[in-house]
Amino acid sequence: MPRLSSMLPFALVGVALLLAPATNGSAGWNLLVQVVLFTLAAAIPGYLTRHVSYVDVAWPWGLVGIGVVTLLTADDLTAVTVGVSLAYLAMGLRMGLWSLALTMKHGWWKPGAPKVELPRYQYQRRRWERQGFRNETLSVQYEIWLQGLANATVLAVPAFLVAGDPQRPLSFWSVLALTLWVASFVLESVADKQKQQFAARGSRGTCDTGLWRYSRHPNYFFQWMQWNALVLLAVPSLLTLFSDTVLPVWVVLAAGLGLVSWTLYVTLTKHTGARPAEYYSLRKRPDYARYQATTNMFFPGPVKTQRDQ
Repeated sequence: MPRLSSMLPFALVGVALLLAPATNGSAGWNLLVQVVLFTLAAAIPGYLTRHVSYVDVAWPWGLVGIGVVTLLTADDLTAVTVGVSLAYLAMGLRMGLWSLALTMKHGWWKPGAPKVELPRYQYQRRRWERQGFRNETLSVQYEIWLQGLANATVLAVPAFLVAGDPQRPLSFWSVLALTLWVASFVLESVADKQKQQFAARGSRGTCDTGLWRYSRHPNYFFQWMQWNALVLLAVPSLLTLFSDTVLPVWVVLAAGLGLVSWTLYVTLTKHTGARPAEYYSLRKRPDYARYQATTNMFFPGPVKTQRDQ
């Protein structure tokens, strides 16, 4: 029952996307794309190996799918529609190419090759135990399809609202939102690069330089800000579609737009992001407890001193 209740908000938003005249075509094609992608790239290999990690391939390529569907189903390719599509393509390709290279490097797609679950999904198994979930096969499929459902519904809302608003001009608001997205995308990339450079130097301690000096997870924070930028970009289109959409459907779409930010925040701070990462960092790095005490977990801020604590 708890698992079904967690899927219900996504399902309601998906129904609203299919019922709204401006988004139903894009939503229908996206549902098909996500089902095929997650079945082939995650659900089947996950069933065969009992590993959730394949979803890290399916999820970002699902974002690519949303970007492609938006481009192909939009009534008119306005500058804003192209901008939101490119944002999804960039986010998806950046993570998708990395995850595909990682899984190929470790032989995940070779029959009989040993498979190692990613740490965040090893941590997920601890949650299953605490919550009393004993059926591993069911739990693996739940984790995979929860992310698939998110791609098919809530996470597609900004793109499909913009695509469903073909008369929208490139306004100051649109430029501001897209600029915020670009800046956040660049800063996420910078944070990842700084972490890679730190590791390449052979350092065994905790990376606390550059953006990592002000947040323990700046890459996650700026990934979240990219989604907030897309939410802001879609707000004018949501308001424009009010007159052509049945009120209950419009209300669910508005709630879905808000769920984009909330879903990514919970995911990046608790579900598969900061919390499992820090669980293992505390065990591998003796200085990580000090880093936790002096540096904000998610939102960037000044370094704390003992007097601040």
